[in-house]
Amino acid sequence: MTQSREIRLKARPVGMPQAGDFELATVDVAAPAAGQAQVRNLYMSVDPYMRGRMYDRESYVPPFQIGAALEGGAIGEVVVSADPALKPGDLVQSMFGWREVFNAPAAALQKIDPMGLPPQAFLGVAGMPGMTAYVGLLKIAGCKAGDTVFVSAAAGAVGQIVCQIAKIKGATVIGTAGGADKVAFLKEIGVDHAIDYRAEKDLTAALARVAPKGIDVYFDNVGGSHLEAAINAARPFARFAICGMISQYNDMAASPGPSNIINVVGKRLRIEGFIVSDHFGDLPAFLTDMAGWIKDGRIVWRETIDEGVASAPGAFIKLFKGENTGKMLVKLS
Repeated sequence: MTQSREIRLKARPVGMPQAGDFELATVDVAAPAAGQAQVRNLYMSVDPYMRGRMYDRESYVPPFQIGAALEGGAIGEVVVSADPALKPGDLVQSMFGWREVFNAPAAALQKIDPMGLPPQAFLGVAGMPGMTAYVGLLKIAGCKAGDTVFVSAAAGAVGQIVCQIAKIKGATVIGTAGGADKVAFLKEIGVDHAIDYRAEKDLTAALARVAPKGIDVYFDNVGGSHLEAAINAARPFARFAICGMISQYNDMAASPGPSNIINVVGKRLRIEGFIVSDHFGDLPAFLTDMAGWIKDGRIVWRETIDEGVASAPGAFIKLFKGENTGKMLVKLS
């Protein structure tokens, strides 16, 4: 038997998640059965979408269950294998995060070619956030040379990659972030106009100041006032890729819609929400392009890393307080 610690959902959060909504448990993990592998996680991901799974409601993924270990993206190393497809030392990606050690069928584990990247990159720039940026910007929004692209939460896990791909494609990029340090980071990665939304009383006015002719593309990670400002700034036929609306994830009552939604008609805007899992057919193209951009030094990234599985709830809560730059990760011992 091997002991493993895991984080369980103790109570469904009401509003902003609290430390008391989670609990740390220790379990015994037996040797893997035939067809399984035992994995020791190296890094686990904490992601905003997980907040939706903490509600007991129907969605595109099932809700988390009270008393059960949470599930999320993780990168781990095979320590014991009872399946010929995997051997000890192999790096694998899974959705068995929020725990230190686990057994799983080999078919549920994706073996990773490290490509010269650190393992945690496959939870960020070369993983779901990177692919979300790639699909949303290029496929959903159809970004092209000459576009003016507005990105909310531009210093986050997805936003930082959206900004850089847009620059690679020849666009002018406007990004919002909260605080001087994040704004400085946006300038480091080539964002043309970085807006500190915490320092602006009127986001629509701030956008008009840096994009007097309007925007062609909006990549939405925030919703709320950012979406309203984007509609105000949109040129006719602008394309909106709606990735997330983190400003509303903890709302306990429905938020009012954008007051200017009527402009969607007159401006002939195309607004499309998307889930990256619907686009896994684009994974080979994404990995090829991303590997090339990283090798050429055209994509860089930031990570915020907390240590130890017990720190995972706190790391998750940081997402909603804007206390991370880039990808939020937990390094497991």
